[in-house]
Amino acid sequence: MDLAEFQSSLQRQHSPLPVFNASVSVDQWRALPFQAKQAGGRLVALWGSERDGAAAICAAYASGSGLLAVELPLTDARNYPSLAAEFPAAVRMERAAADLNGIRPLDSDDARPWLNHGAWPVDWHPLRAAADPERRFPDSRLRDYDFVRVEGEGVHEIPVGPVHAGIIEPGHFRFSIVGERVLKLEQRLGYKHKGIEQRFQGMAADEGHRLAGRVSGDSTVAYAWAYCMALEAIREQTEPPRARWLRALMLERERVANHLGDLGALGNDAAFGFGLSQFMRLKEDWLRLNQRVFGHRMLMDRIVPGGVAVDVDVEARLAMREQCGAVAQEVRELRSIYDEHQGLQDRFVTTGRVTPQLAAELGLTGLAGRASSIVCDLRCDYEMAPYGDLGVAMASHRNGDVAARVHVRFEELLESLRLIGEICDRLPDGPIRSEAAAAAGSGIGWIEGWRGEVLVALEVDGDDRITRCHCHDPSWQNWPVLEHAVIGNIVPDFPLINKSFNLSYAGHDL
Repeated sequence: MDLAEFQSSLQRQHSPLPVFNASVSVDQWRALPFQAKQAGGRLVALWGSERDGAAAICAAYASGSGLLAVELPLTDARNYPSLAAEFPAAVRMERAAADLNGIRPLDSDDARPWLNHGAWPVDWHPLRAAADPERRFPDSRLRDYDFVRVEGEGVHEIPVGPVHAGIIEPGHFRFSIVGERVLKLEQRLGYKHKGIEQRFQGMAADEGHRLAGRVSGDSTVAYAWAYCMALEAIREQTEPPRARWLRALMLERERVANHLGDLGALGNDAAFGFGLSQFMRLKEDWLRLNQRVFGHRMLMDRIVPGGVAVDVDVEARLAMREQCGAVAQEVRELRSIYDEHQGLQDRFVTTGRVTPQLAAELGLTGLAGRASSIVCDLRCDYEMAPYGDLGVAMASHRNGDVAARVHVRFEELLESLRLIGEICDRLPDGPIRSEAAAAAGSGIGWIEGWRGEVLVALEVDGDDRITRCHCHDPSWQNWPVLEHAVIGNIVPDFPLINKSFNLSYAGHDL
């Protein structure tokens, strides 16, 4: 039975997107990565779980027919076949599951800790049922990390981070270079690990959206919506049409805010401070209107189970509509300046290139993937309401360099401005929230955030308490690709390449 046949044999979860869940055997688990790859699918997430002391490994695959979430119950050995041969991005996810759940792939080539830098013993795993969440390890100390060494005449290393100049989050980058040319980059992340997945355990299900919305502050709408989608699947709850449109309105406003900020930062990293000042001016005005209309600059806690927490009146819709028109005009003018600025184009074009072939092999996703011909966008692929009524135009490019990622940002920014205007004009009447009885079970939420697809896997017990919640950021797929994108470039171009991806530390490290 191939992937499509297997998926068609399953019952679809209550969801606006085609999501299917299944428990599988070891043989099925081993066959699924190859079948997904053959069908043009991709690995969305991998995580560990545990119920009544019995461990399980879970994975989610996306294909043209939807999302397939599978679970493999594990024996006392707590081992499972690795997915890395077909999906290289699985390696770090498997290492994280080993740190947190104490479950390990049988055939992995990399068993180094990923999230555990020495904060807890290697034989203690915070997400196991027997782990005491109050336990402290006063004698813990940072462990050395076994970086891959590059040797040869003229090769030397540059260690960068984890503490950086400025306000960016911590991450360590180990460059192996000859002269200024990068031969290899190896990342060490996990410094932002905060124990969020453990914090979810025991929390009331109706409160979980608040923590999900704080996984990565620049994607609070995407995470909160994905969490609520998962909880609504468990409760078989449908949010009112007006609430769905308001959720999309906030998601697109979140997308615009991030693209405005990144386009300014990209100009600044190429020594074009004018671009930074202009785009940050636009972003600040954008966030101020968020505060005025929704009561929060970043839109935190605006999406709630069953719908949304705030409505918008006619005056607010007119203000957003007017702002979209004004911002679109300025963005088009700034785009022409970027496109015609010889200094910027010299820094952007061919820098940090990820070919379509490499992007497909490594599983590059989201806006960075679309800049390398990986044309996946949940808003277009499955036309979840209201996006199916809005006719979203997917932005893409094939060059895969900084210039291509800038191009995709400009296109998505302008398209989001159009979508916001459409939503403001066509927002249906009706309530903004529905009610539903508590229920036990598991559900998946899946949303196209500004960076890429965000997934939330939720489990709730009979007391309406969370037993497991895994939040997955697209940065898991894209951080490893950044290591390849920088090869052959010069060291001073790394900040520019890095910013062109703008991956999340907090959403990745949890």
